[in-house]
Amino acid sequence: MKSEMDLFKIKYNDIKPKQGRVLISAPFADDSFFSRSVVLLTEYNRESSVGFVLNKPVKKMLPEISTEFGDFNAPVFLGGPVNRDNIYYVHTLGDKLPNSIKIKNNLYWGGDYKILKKLIDQGEVKTSQIRFFVGYSGWEENQLDTEIKEDSWLISDISSENVMDYTIKIWRKMVSKLGESYRAWTNFPENPDFN
Repeated sequence: MKSEMDLFKIKYNDIKPKQGRVLISAPFADDSFFSRSVVLLTEYNRESSVGFVLNKPVKKMLPEISTEFGDFNAPVFLGGPVNRDNIYYVHTLGDKLPNSIKIKNNLYWGGDYKILKKLIDQGEVKTSQIRFFVGYSGWEENQLDTEIKEDSWLISDISSENVMDYTIKIWRKMVSKLGESYRAWTNFPENPDFN
């Protein structure tokens, strides 16, 4: 008979990590920062991987964090524990923002900072077209692959629309897509002591 905690163990799935997919953590990840997180992979290779946590909002809007974008009142998310003094962005602006890295269809990472500021000043960017992050999640050579083999992450596809929709409860939505064996994850309280 399986113990209750077996319900919360990651069961290997055969989807491989790649740019544009997400990493989904278990409800009780050892690292409190990544517990119940969904991380968009913007770069993935054997040498290093980079991603941004989609569901850890900071309690300030962009103008409270940086004056460089004027009064562009966009929410900001904690992208990860690395380099939290810098602002990063994922967007759907495509060719409007030179030097962007294409993540997948209609989804890009980074790009010319000065041109982004100009586009925002001219009112050519909507908050639905860009997501801002402080910090990023990074893994050194083979580190992410090791964590996946140790069942620290589940991998799933995600639509560009879901990446850009910061109003949805993305962790719950992504876990629900994983099937029946993960249903208990979505119903379990974040802090079982308060149950």
